[in-house]
Amino acid sequence: MTNVEEFRREVRGWLRTHLTGEFAALRGRGGPGREHEAHAERLAWERHMAASGWTCVGWPEEYGGRGATLEEQVAFHEEYALADAPARVGHIGEQLLGPTLIAFGTPEQRERFLPPIAAAQELWCQGYSEPDAGSDLANVRTRAERDGDDWTVTGQKIWTSLAHEADWCFVVARTDPGSTRHRGLSYLLVPLDQPGVEIRPIVQLTGTSEFNEVFFDGARTGAANVVGAPGDGWRVAMATLGFERGVSTLGQQVGFRRELEAVIALAKRNGAAADPLIRDRIARAWTGLETIRFNALRMLGAVAAGAPGPEASIGKIFWATWHRDLGELAMDVCGAGGMLADGEPYDLTDWQRLYLFSRSDTLYAGSNEIQRNIIAERVLGLPKEVRP
Repeated sequence: MTNVEEFRREVRGWLRTHLTGEFAALRGRGGPGREHEAHAERLAWERHMAASGWTCVGWPEEYGGRGATLEEQVAFHEEYALADAPARVGHIGEQLLGPTLIAFGTPEQRERFLPPIAAAQELWCQGYSEPDAGSDLANVRTRAERDGDDWTVTGQKIWTSLAHEADWCFVVARTDPGSTRHRGLSYLLVPLDQPGVEIRPIVQLTGTSEFNEVFFDGARTGAANVVGAPGDGWRVAMATLGFERGVSTLGQQVGFRRELEAVIALAKRNGAAADPLIRDRIARAWTGLETIRFNALRMLGAVAAGAPGPEASIGKIFWATWHRDLGELAMDVCGAGGMLADGEPYDLTDWQRLYLFSRSDTLYAGSNEIQRNIIAERVLGLPKEVRP
């Protein structure tokens, strides 16, 4: 038995033993469009995981992780998803900020911020997108100025996932007043529980509110809470986006497969599978999911070899479009009954929630339009789009 197989068995055994009792009811809870579900209970589960060393498994041991290899990290995320374990509440800190601090942070920053992330004691959100900027992350108007031993931050971020549950936010702000576009930006770590910070949840089509507007009006953070050099924030921010496309995508695909299997089962029960067009779309969905998986494995293989290729660029647009189409397929399988709410005043079925929330998949984390430009210009080397 290989080390990876042994590691996989260890993960599976721990989940089987511990996802019981008070935590048994958390199976399948949370996730996109359902982050409001059992947040306090899922946080308790995450801290239970931390006590046994099952958070941050890919971090080096010196920073509180297990030092798991890439293959072991893939195994962990797959087994976690196969166990139908609840959606992680510390994902942004663990998968995005943590690796960024390990790569770019100072020893003092790592000592201060990594242990609370690993222990699920501090939750994080990502302050990138801004109003009127769409997916143009370089169009940053939020500014930060030095004021003695602090930075003062003024501006607005939007579509900030889970900001209403977070303790801290990593914020891309303009620190050079005369700069434009990618230059003159800094990557700041800002506490949210302070005067000068206002968080307004955004009600979505699903009736839930996991995205937020965040307003900074002279909010303060210590001068030492800039990751990388002042003005070098764009490079750090892009590295964070690279970590976002990491091994956890394999676990995401296990969830996708579970959704597809449920759609197929529904089609068999209600007779929709007798429709040849529905059968064709189900076959296309199955083929597409296999393509997503193989592309993700190819991407991780390239990363492990130290030569990332175009797979990361095409991966996001592919899975986002696939998941949106799965939502449409699910509603067509439901038939006319899918138009009816599950209860008053606006209770949704799982299929309705999948359909509505998956509309956002092609927008967040880089819209399909922006992803196509990146693929065309940076991967294929085509002429740049004409811009005003």
